[in-house]
Amino acid sequence: MKAARIGDYNATPVIEDVPTPDIGPGEVLVRVKASSLNPLDVKMQRGFMHAYFPVIFPYTLGTDLAGTIEHTGSNVTRWREGDEVVARLDPTSGGALAEFAVVKTEYLVRAPKTVSLEEAAGISTAAGTAWQALFEVADLKRGQSVLVHAGAGGVGSFAIQFARSVGARVIATASGAGIEIARRLGADQVIDYRSENFAVKVTDVDVVIDTIGGDTQQRSFNVLRSGGYLLATSAPPDEALAKAHNVAATFVFHASDGSRLEKIVEAIDTSVLKVLVDRKMSLLNFTNAFEHQASGRARGKIIVTPD
Repeated sequence: MKAARIGDYNATPVIEDVPTPDIGPGEVLVRVKASSLNPLDVKMQRGFMHAYFPVIFPYTLGTDLAGTIEHTGSNVTRWREGDEVVARLDPTSGGALAEFAVVKTEYLVRAPKTVSLEEAAGISTAAGTAWQALFEVADLKRGQSVLVHAGAGGVGSFAIQFARSVGARVIATASGAGIEIARRLGADQVIDYRSENFAVKVTDVDVVIDTIGGDTQQRSFNVLRSGGYLLATSAPPDEALAKAHNVAATFVFHASDGSRLEKIVEAIDTSVLKVLVDRKMSLLNFTNAFEHQASGRARGKIIVTPD
């Protein structure tokens, strides 16, 4: 099979022909219909996540996939060959950016019915991070307000839709074509961060989803109400600033969780939420796909198909 691999940190990913992997008793082999890229994949390639996710080289990139079950392990009873599934693999193992992937059953869920199997590959990490932040950490409720930074990004696009689905008021930052995208996804107010200062235009929000870090994160403390939440996905927040503003600030470190992913798929089907796709590219053109992810300019998810 073909797989996108690196032989060391900072090495350019290459497409290699490798043996189709074997499965264990509690695993399945998935024929990958599509995978998606995440900022995590770039961090893994650059070695930034070594302390959290040490890898063995050569390493096949990718955590998010959708496809059909090709084979099941001897102890697998819930799943059958041909079942359409989505999964988020353990980053230490990787393996999603390939024609076949080994998946532990605890990471498997049935694919949603309201989006294509290709687009379903874009759900796991981005939607999982947004869900974890909004509902498991902040316990977002109807009538509350949320500021979503980078509303046209992977996490941001799901955060807007999840917040709207429970009746929260959503403010998003974006730029260029992302402004209209954020509006279409349901943001009540969109701020062009290139020409407008969100810290002047926004005040007393209940929750901030910060996917950017740096100066954006620092200024975000000023827009929260006392007792609000700053949920950071790119870098741990400043605890001293949080204390000074009397808010809670949490670093949301997403972990693979099949039970959470199952809730997300149900929510997507129930509320008919969209997977925002930046582009679809072939695995054979993976270098360009990876470079676009690394540029930070993707509007939503980059979907990679094996063919």
